Parts: sequence; structure tokens; C-alpha cells
Amino acid sequence: MSEKSLLIIDDDVELTELLSQYLSSQSYLVDVANDSEQGLQMALSSDKYDLILLDVMMPKLNGFDVLKQLRQTSITPVLMLTAKGDDFDRILGLELGADDYLPKPFNHRELTARINAIVRRVDFHAKPEQPQNLTIDHLTIIPNRQEAFYKEEALTLTGTEFAILHLLMAQQGELVSKETISENVFSRKLMAFDRSIDMHVSNIRKKIHQFSEHTSIKTVRGSGYIFMGAQ
Repeated sequence: MSEKSLLIIDDDVELTELLSQYLSSQSYLVDVANDSEQGLQMALSSDKYDLILLDVMMPKLNGFDVLKQLRQTSITPVLMLTAKGDDFDRILGLELGADDYLPKPFNHRELTARINAIVRRVDFHAKPEQPQNLTIDHLTIIPNRQEAFYKEEALTLTGTEFAILHLLMAQQGELVSKETISENVFSRKLMAFDRSIDMHVSNIRKKIHQFSEHTSIKTVRGSGYIFMGAQ
């Protein structure tokens, strides 16, 4: 795997210095913005970043404001750094298009595991030997470009949303458990009370419903999801 480029947007100078040193030692190329407005401009003016680490609590623009503006034009993966135990921050970040979240304070090994999982997922879908396009009813996904279309309308899915939709469509009509989604998409065991998968599926539904009222993803309460079609 070639070196990956990360952007850290966090106003905590001491923390970003430590993270930059640590992630650089893990063979990542790291840029840092301790000002949220500067970080947003850096993210929008370059497509070189493979992942953005984005803190929630910052002056000027908070992390949610940055994410809202970023998601208008960019699908670069975003890992939100949230306050420990603040479920509202986590849920809102996922609703706005974050790929994953990690509560502060965090273990550096856990951070690296989360980053690596996102990077591996992006690399996997970018491989030219990925399966050919998959079309079910009016919904088409193109794995090696991470693109999805309802008829001819593009769905602006994040990398995580695309990976979940791809997994569900590949097993159309079959129950895909939350455990399977967590292990395949996030490369980790499903954690108790983790609502991230629910939020990502909700985002996918909303994006499909822009073009169709048909509910293509059925929830099996307490178990998982079934992709029914997209008419």
C-alpha cells in the first residue's frame, strides 16, 4: 500500500503535534490545521487527502459546520473526533456524512485501526479487479469507481455508505446482519449500543428516496437489513 495522506483539523495544538508524530511514524503523510476555516480550505482545495480527522469542538466553525460544507462537494472519508459519551455528537456527525467516529480520549492503536479500516475499504473498492457493475431494478453501483446511480441520477454516497449498499445489494433478498456489516465495512466487531450502521443505512435510504418513494432496504429489528430492490 502506498503512503496515504491525512489531514487533521483540530484546534488542540498539543494533541495534533502528538498525532502528527505518531501517524507519521506509521507511514502516513500528515498535514495539520489548527484553525477550522483553514482546514476547510485545505480540504476543499486539494484532492490529495485519503482521510480527514475532524474534531467537533472548535471555535469559528465547529466540526459539524466544516463537515456540512465539505459534503457539498467532497466524499473524502471523514473520521470525527467526538467528546466521550456524547451520543448526540456521534449521531449528528453520521447524519451529516461522517464515515466513522472516535470518542476522546482515545487509544492511539484504536485510532490507527479505525484509519486503516477506512483506507483498506477505499483501496478495496478502487481495485480494477473489482466485480463488474451491479444493477438491481433501477439502481446501479460501479465498484471500482465507488459510484451509484438511480436510473441516470447520481447518488452522492460516502465511502462507508457505498460499501454498505454494495454489501446489501450483493446479497439481495437475504438478511445481512449488523455483525456482518460491522466486520466487513468497519473491520471490527459490532459494539453494544453502536448506532452508526443504523445512521448510515438511514442516509442511504434518504438519498435513494430523492428519486424513488420505494423503500429498497428493509430493517429486520434486532438483526440487520435486507435489500429488496429499487423500483
